[in-house]
Amino acid sequence: MEIIWYGHSCFRLKGRGAAVITDPYPSELGREIPRLSTSIITVSHNHANHNSIKGFRGSPYVVSGPGEYEVAGIFVFGVATYHDEKNGQERGKNTAYMIQFEDLTICHLGDLGHAPSQEQLEQLGGIDVLLIPVGGKSALNGAQAAEVVSTLEPAIAIPMHYRVPGLNTELESEARFLKEMGVDEPERLATLTLTQKPASEETRVILLEPLQ
Repeated sequence: MEIIWYGHSCFRLKGRGAAVITDPYPSELGREIPRLSTSIITVSHNHANHNSIKGFRGSPYVVSGPGEYEVAGIFVFGVATYHDEKNGQERGKNTAYMIQFEDLTICHLGDLGHAPSQEQLEQLGGIDVLLIPVGGKSALNGAQAAEVVSTLEPAIAIPMHYRVPGLNTELESEARFLKEMGVDEPERLATLTLTQKPASEETRVILLEPLQ
């Protein structure tokens, strides 16, 4: 599997003959996402910077809420969460997705705004790669994100939804998250390629470079 980041919360998870796009954003945000072929598009919440689903090839199935889904051999389990710490009273609901294919489990937390409850933690177990917001403002900040990583114990954690050049956002950078995680020299990759389940003795933090 290849994991590519386009900035903000948008990734492409590409396997053999199938792919998933997460939380696509519009060009108004400052970057252009290629309109690639994909099997599934996941949408964590109904906001323009996370639900720009038009223009992709392949007649993708759009998953936009909690539940269980299976498309093209990809299993998606949506977990109901919130966009804030007050049960959605401030910013509404959010869906975290467990995406399983090619013997790997990828968790995309969307704009999670709170520490998961015990029930949610039970639904979010066994994560190989965690895609987690760290930029604060409308989702977890760096310190909160580090606590969630410590609780979920993924094999790999990839920060998202933070300030990067070219995107019109007011988010924090990834620096606080890295500091809280005790990472001085983060591993930087253009693409994360996984051919087998990663080891999980200690969480590996990877910064993906947003694809131009």
